[in-house]
Amino acid sequence: MKNGLMSAFVLVGLWGISCHGVETQPRIVNIINFVRLCEPRDERITEDVLYQTVVKQVEVMRQYNLRGTFLLQYDALLDTRYQTLLKQLPQESFEIGAWWEIPQPLVENAGMTWRGRFPWDWHADVGFSTGYSPTEREKLVDVYMRDFKRIFGVYPKSVGSWFIDAHTLKYLYEKYHIIASCNCKDQVGTDGYTMWGGYWNQAYYPSRLNSYMPAQHVENQIPVPIFRMLGSDPIRQYDQGIGSERQGVITLEPVYRDGGGDATWVNWFFREFVQGECLAFAYVQAGQENSFTWNGMAKGFELQMPLIAKLRDSNQVQVQTLSESGQWFRERYRVTPATSVTVNQDLPGSDRKTVWFNSRFYRTNILWEEGTLRFRDIHVFDEGLPSDYLTERVQSNECHFFTLPVIDGYLWSTRENIAGLRLKAVIDGTETLVQGGDPNITQLKPGTLRITWPVTSFQGAFVIDIDERNIKMTLQTNESPDWFLDLTTAPKADLPFTAVTPQRVTCRFKDRNYAIVLEQGEFSMPDKDIAFRIKPANNTVQLAFELID
Repeated sequence: MKNGLMSAFVLVGLWGISCHGVETQPRIVNIINFVRLCEPRDERITEDVLYQTVVKQVEVMRQYNLRGTFLLQYDALLDTRYQTLLKQLPQESFEIGAWWEIPQPLVENAGMTWRGRFPWDWHADVGFSTGYSPTEREKLVDVYMRDFKRIFGVYPKSVGSWFIDAHTLKYLYEKYHIIASCNCKDQVGTDGYTMWGGYWNQAYYPSRLNSYMPAQHVENQIPVPIFRMLGSDPIRQYDQGIGSERQGVITLEPVYRDGGGDATWVNWFFREFVQGECLAFAYVQAGQENSFTWNGMAKGFELQMPLIAKLRDSNQVQVQTLSESGQWFRERYRVTPATSVTVNQDLPGSDRKTVWFNSRFYRTNILWEEGTLRFRDIHVFDEGLPSDYLTERVQSNECHFFTLPVIDGYLWSTRENIAGLRLKAVIDGTETLVQGGDPNITQLKPGTLRITWPVTSFQGAFVIDIDERNIKMTLQTNESPDWFLDLTTAPKADLPFTAVTPQRVTCRFKDRNYAIVLEQGEFSMPDKDIAFRIKPANNTVQLAFELID
């Protein structure tokens, strides 16, 4: 891919500052760099290489007067070089917080025996709070906070990690009053960490029982917003690795040559970030952990930072520290808001478009490709579903966080059979995929997204209204086509459906019962290869999602 930094600036000059909706929503960028003292996976990555990486990150950010957050792992916190470097940064521009991976010095200073293979071990049963009992987790927090305050004079306001268990997060909030947290993007199997079906990108208030699960009610949430990290490609990241044990990575991380290290991709990503219709706010995390080294990330980092600064200077994005974003979120939202991430135009050579919608009750993703429409994903959120690690420590070197699946276009797919809920019609006596043009995506009102998709298979348009509890799909036409939606999956997919009746599909996953309810329309099972079919009533299908006690 070709395109240099100058072309990025040219594109920036053409971008508008408003959503297509009634009101411009804030576009928030956090530059978060997290810092480890050692990297045992590669002997060439010495402590000095890691330190010099952070020096270069600071230098480039200061060159463009960019605000940012550095999150310190405990071993780096104790290193005087990092202390000296970060203490001299202007406090009004830079935040110093905690990166919650657990290295050997923290465990031993908390009076416990280190079980790791190296001074820092990335396995879930050693290097993360999930590997310790709730009492041990509190000891680890107390030691870190004690030493952070001794060094920096205050407690950190932000604590981030690939994943933090709910007990630790609640303890950090109640005793040390943290304001914000961040966790990993959705992924399957990467580094042994599976986080799948959660609030996609943006930020949410977690359940008191499960830090990965958004809460539905104030009384059941931890009032610390968790921001999703890494800036996933809204189109390609989801499908990476179908048919294999783990996903690949296409994100804003500057080390990746197919993502944040490529000028064409970065220009496209920020164009859609600025122009795409969003509900409530748009969010992305830039930056990189120092383990990837400056040599690995320099090209992407030096591409992204001036571009972000240019967007800031033209009032198209707000660059904040993590705690500033957390405070803004807490002041604005009592519960997790409905949000959206949209792509109106894909990279050159592709016609794909997508909409991600999140609420505190569920998430969904719609993908358009080759003129067709597919619901690629729907997952339901249940604050009553406890994490496997709420009270018990993980017993393996991997961890798994899930929500409740309704449609899973990744786990229910193979390379030969891609799962999804597809829009079809009977045309000239044959069931076929409905074809259409470019969707128009607007904010109907706060918290409600409207998608108008003109179709070419017959005269008309499908209007999809999505709000925090419902998905409503209506065909506007003077004709009378026989249309429906079919859910198909790979033959051996592990599906949660226990019963299909005309008005509901009941489901069970991880000992939780839930249902897909049709307010309008009818379910059926016309064929063994179709998990279920939805036919409209009065040209309308309306889906709702229900948790069953």
